[in-house]
Amino acid sequence: MGCQDDVLVQKVCELYEQIAGLESLKPCKNVNTLFTQLVATCMPPNPVDVTKLCKRVQEMRSKLIRLCGEAEGLLETHFSTILGSFENPLQHLNIFPYYSNYLKLSQLEFSILSRHSSHIPNKVAFVGSGPLPLTSIVLATNHLTKTSFYNFDIDPSANSKAHALVSSHPDLSNRMFFHTTDIKNVSIALKEFEVVFLAALVGMDKEEKLQVIDHLNKFMAPGALLMLRSAHGARAFLYPVVDPCDLRGFEVLSVFHPSDEVINSVVIARKYPTIPKNSSRLEQQQGGLSSSPMKLPSKCSEIEAFNPLNHGNMIDELTIEEQLS
Repeated sequence: MGCQDDVLVQKVCELYEQIAGLESLKPCKNVNTLFTQLVATCMPPNPVDVTKLCKRVQEMRSKLIRLCGEAEGLLETHFSTILGSFENPLQHLNIFPYYSNYLKLSQLEFSILSRHSSHIPNKVAFVGSGPLPLTSIVLATNHLTKTSFYNFDIDPSANSKAHALVSSHPDLSNRMFFHTTDIKNVSIALKEFEVVFLAALVGMDKEEKLQVIDHLNKFMAPGALLMLRSAHGARAFLYPVVDPCDLRGFEVLSVFHPSDEVINSVVIARKYPTIPKNSSRLEQQQGGLSSSPMKLPSKCSEIEAFNPLNHGNMIDELTIEEQLS
């Protein structure tokens, strides 16, 4: 694809130049307008493959994702501060401009999770929860109403603001916990979680993302589920992409690419059962043990979308129960 000839890429590059030239990414009319234009440009389905763009555009995309992440963090901080000023913050979540998107995304993730889990998890982890942990709050309030949520974020200020939002709630204050740490410093504790959610902006580039995924693979419990957020098509200018082939040690169960205002794709994977220590290194690499076959999607980078709210049209989904029986 010729980078200079593509209308979409040209528009994204123009918006990047304007965003990169801003003195601050804190919410204001100009910042909000530019990011609204960027999202509107990238939202419509588009066959663009960002991995095949020229080096100049690849570098621009990496910088743009970081700017988007910074702006998103500042937006969440801004609204978390406002919400924290209310006596009952959770009654006013709809003041956040993208609250409806989180309602849809959480419904989507719960629907996908329900298809691949035989029971409601007792404990889940959310990595990269931020100052406004809407996914955890919505899931805990609407879907996983008995589940305990352990939120991990590297920023103490973000956790402080997030805790303030739920501290006065009689139920969530007893089920939502906040830990300030780099998830790569958490080891044994990860085995306690039946499901781990990984936020889209944990690991801004491929190398960082792979480091986190490899760490989760090393310490998550065998059979535990990993829910990740990715991006597809032009939306990959906004968020990092997780290729199913990158999920070493996990079996990718399904991938869903929304086509509406929910920007993030959703990937669910299950950690493989533990390979016995007396197996050879070659067997481990090849997945040669018959007790835990290392099945991978036939076209790792081309898993198609399915609608988890419909039955059927599911691509590359494997029956875990049969595999582990």
